[in-house]
Amino acid sequence: MLVKLLPYLILVALVAYIGKDRKFGFWGNFFCSLIFTPVVGLVIVFASDKRATLASGSTASGTAAVV
Repeated sequence: MLVKLLPYLILVALVAYIGKDRKFGFWGNFFCSLIFTPVVGLVIVFASDKRATLASGSTASGTAAVV
């Protein structure tokens, strides 16, 4: 059973890594691929929008980052 489970989890993690900069993030794509299949997860990754990037020097709260 582990012989079948380990490659499946590796594929799920690979799809999640590809989708880490997408709207659902790593964990959202991980669980999506785990619940459905890695193929469906990959379709969801490529169909979702990229995550909005923040302007340089700012954080999510809107305050300037202290270096």
